[in-house]
Order: sequence, then structure tokens, then C-alpha cells
Amino acid sequence: MYPKQYFQGIATLTGCVIGAGILGIPYVVQKSGFWTGMVVLISLGLAMLLIHIMIGDIAMESKKCSQLVGHARHLLGKKGMILMLVSMVVGIYGAMVAYTIGVGSSLAALLGGSAFVWGMVFYCIMAVIVIGGVSALGNSETWLEGFKYLALILIFVMLFVAPQFSTDNFTGFVPGNLMIPYGVILFSYIGTAAVLELCEEMRNCKKFVRRAIVVGSLIPLIAYVLFTVGIIGVLGKGTTEMATLGITTIFGAKGAILFHIFAILAMATSFIALAFALKEAFWKDLGIPHLASWGLTLIVPLGIITTGVRSFVGTLDTSGAIAGGIVGILVVLMHAKTHKLTSSKGIMYAALIILFGLGMLYQLFG
Repeated sequence: MYPKQYFQGIATLTGCVIGAGILGIPYVVQKSGFWTGMVVLISLGLAMLLIHIMIGDIAMESKKCSQLVGHARHLLGKKGMILMLVSMVVGIYGAMVAYTIGVGSSLAALLGGSAFVWGMVFYCIMAVIVIGGVSALGNSETWLEGFKYLALILIFVMLFVAPQFSTDNFTGFVPGNLMIPYGVILFSYIGTAAVLELCEEMRNCKKFVRRAIVVGSLIPLIAYVLFTVGIIGVLGKGTTEMATLGITTIFGAKGAILFHIFAILAMATSFIALAFALKEAFWKDLGIPHLASWGLTLIVPLGIITTGVRSFVGTLDTSGAIAGGIVGILVVLMHAKTHKLTSSKGIMYAALIILFGLGMLYQLFG
């Protein structure tokens, strides 16, 4: 019998991982060639599963309750801490901006009005939730996850039974396009911050931690594959940058309501988990007062949004490739420092560093 914390931990991890990214995956997969994109989708999913397991190992072996910034300071020194802090801040700020843009667009499509105004309403509600503690996080994620997955299951049914669904849309493997979907897909899998929250929630049932991490990392992989197959199977070359918006042309405004509800829930759960993790890093790792940490977490993304940033996929791509790549490499280095090196681990460490390094180089110079 699994304890309540086991399911709360899985909900926290999947809640963080399955966010705005899922809505951008079909577009970049179709753009790169269906089979090209699927190779990247599955490969990065397995790579991030390993990263999440490594973070869990680091957290459970540490006596301190820290975010990644604190663990980096302890294991990699001041330079490692600064690099981790910068990458974490850039990645989470980018995610918060993308989620606000996405939710604003979905609410405007559902209810009419300005996407910017709806985005601000969403941002204010999230700000109130984020100021709470870890118990509030676990409870909110569990309830929201339940509704989110119910909506997602119904969406899968709608997509796969739609008369427009065609396997003829599943074509294209171009090795030269492997890096096209890289940033968006990596962004979509990042749950590094939530793994630490999972470990904290499960302090009293440590033997289930790794299992919760594995399940919480595989659920998004399966969901992403099914969602991508469903969307591209229905829309084909008409797949839009934000998948839910293109669905309206097939199912109509009323038929697309469920898709928009799912999008809002997906982005809300991820926003909560990531913003909470950044607030905790400012507070617990850097010693900034709690209220000031909350304000610092929320004021910068708000400023970015008000300057007019509106590119959904562009925000995901940059945040994923750069911030996600740096965090991935630092986690590998931290894990290598705390575990005995074997030939198999050495190969795994090298493969992950090369994977994340190539992604960053492509984003910067490709």
C-alpha cells in the first residue's frame, strides 16, 4: 500500500513537467519531420528521467533541505552555485512568461476579451498560491492534477476517434533536423525543481522516492507521445504553434473548450511548482526573507510580460536549450562528485553532457 505522500510526490513532479511545453511539442515535431521529432522526444524523455533520478539521489543523501542552488554550492563551490542560480532563474522566469502568455491566449479564446488582461488575472491568482508552503503546494497540485488528467484522457479519445485523424501525416525523418525540436522538447521535460519538492514531501517514506521519480518522469513521456501523435494525426501540416488554437478549426469553438481547459490546468500546475521552487531557492539557499523572495520571484517575469513578449514557442525554445542544458550538466557533475565512478556511469555522464552541450551550442550558434 502506497502512502498519500507517494501520490502527492508524483502529482508534484508531473504537475511541474506537463505544462506549456506539451502545447508546443506537436508544432516542432511536425516542423522537423514526424519521425525525427519522435526520436528527439523519446531520447530527451529518457535523458531527463536519468537527471531526475540523479537529483533524487543527491537530495536524499543530503542532510540539508536545499534547492539545487544550495546543493550546487555544497558540491561544486561558489562558481557552481552562481551558474546554477543563473540558469535556474533564467529557466523559471522564461517558463513563467510562457505560461502566462499561453493561459492568456486560452482564456481569451474561451471567454473573449484581451489575452494580456486574462494573463494578468492568471498571474495574480498564481501569486497568491505561490506564497504558501510545501503542504499547500502538494494539496493544490494533487487536486489540479486530477482534473488535468481527466481532461487529457478525454482529449486523447477525441483526437484518436476524430474522422480527420490520418496516419498519412506521420512522415519525415531528416537527421539534419534533429536539433529543431530540441529546445522546446527539453523545456517540456524539465522537472528538476519539482524533484526536490517531491523529496521533501516524501521525507517520511524515503523507500518510495525513486519509484515516484521514475513514475513521475515516465507519465509525461507517454502523455507527450500520445498528444503529439493525436494532434499531428488530426492537423498534419496545419499544426499550429500552440496546439489548442489549431484544434478550434477542426472541432469548432465549443469542441475546443476541453482543450483550452486542459491547457490552462497544465500551465497552472507547472507555474505553481516552478515559481514555488524559485521562491524557496531565494529564501532557503540565499537567505532572502520569505516575503522578499516571493516578490523577487514574481516581479521580473511580470516586467518581461509587460514589455510585449508574445512568442510562445520562441520562449520555450530559448529557456529549454540554454537553462535546461546548463542545469543538466551541473546535475551530472554533482552526481559524479558524490558517487563512485564506474565505466557504465562514466559513459552515461559523458553522453548526457554531450547531449546538453550540443543543444546549447545549436541554440547559440545554429
